[in-house]
Amino acid sequence: MYDVVLLTLGSERDAPGGCGSGGACCGGATGADADPTTGAGSADDGTTGPAGDQTTGAAVGGAGGAADTCVTERPRVPVLACVDALNARGARVQTVTARSDADIDEVLSRLDGPPRPDGLAWPDPDGKTRLVVATASDGQLRAVLRRLVRRYAPAPSRRPADLPADRTLPDLPPVAVLPLDPARGGTHRDLAAQLGLPRDPAAVAAAVLDGTPRRLDLLRNDGGSVTLDGALLGAADDAGRPLHWRARVEVDDTILTDGDEPLLACAIGNAGGYATLDDVTLLAAPDPADGQVEVAVAVPVVVRSKLGRKRVRLEVRRARGRAVSVLPREGKVPYLDDGVEGELTRKRSWWVEPGAWAVWSI
Repeated sequence: MYDVVLLTLGSERDAPGGCGSGGACCGGATGADADPTTGAGSADDGTTGPAGDQTTGAAVGGAGGAADTCVTERPRVPVLACVDALNARGARVQTVTARSDADIDEVLSRLDGPPRPDGLAWPDPDGKTRLVVATASDGQLRAVLRRLVRRYAPAPSRRPADLPADRTLPDLPPVAVLPLDPARGGTHRDLAAQLGLPRDPAAVAAAVLDGTPRRLDLLRNDGGSVTLDGALLGAADDAGRPLHWRARVEVDDTILTDGDEPLLACAIGNAGGYATLDDVTLLAAPDPADGQVEVAVAVPVVVRSKLGRKRVRLEVRRARGRAVSVLPREGKVPYLDDGVEGELTRKRSWWVEPGAWAVWSI
């Protein structure tokens, strides 16, 4: 029978200040926490506060400050129900509330395989320990996946021969997702809802013990983080009117905009969380398992009618590829990445790691 670790990040809600969201108390990284495979700091775009799986130094390790008020000791009802369902099936279950990156890393270390001759940490493909992540937001799930990537992605100088040619990291261990907010399966669809994953705790337990891994693409970026669903760049004023901004957006060898024209939005989609903006379709067919990222920009274009009257129509340009880069031309560009806020001030590149992560599903 399996050992199951049910991991909860140290917050009951995905409100500001919750783990995995803005001002996270765990699952994050300080500005000095550089990605070992890119050399880039995870806060290189100046988003240490609101960038989701980034955090303040005082909170790392649970050393006072925000961590004291963020951590909850009492498991939520879905966690207890899932534990009961797992115990009823004979699984050996441990619940862990992570207060820091170190706490997350300790849990993830149980997924390690036997020592390798090259000394690299590597996931165990035949491990008997299975991981359930209880999430109040996609940002919390991303925080755990980010730590998985940092644990198992080798530095370029230590790339092993058994690594897939189109990847920078091995197959990450599958995780089960236990959504803590059932409402996010409705109007505001989280990633679990988009993927059709079970939300009932008993069904999640069944997926962990009886299911099969469903492999999905992962987006890495040169800021040291990851994206599971997608990112939406752009902002609106206090009245809800979209603000214009400029950036060069390039997908592989396709230039969607060179930065000389105003943009209203740019969607970078692994899955479909940012496929639409109000009543505008940005992404046509995002697929989290096709090995490509779909990118769209919304450009306001002035046209004249036959009577000479001017009007503005929205032109949506799309492209698909293995990598995308966004280079802001002026100021800061606000964005949401897996539901987490940030600001882009310099060039940022995302690339696809095909089938790099997996979820347990029936």
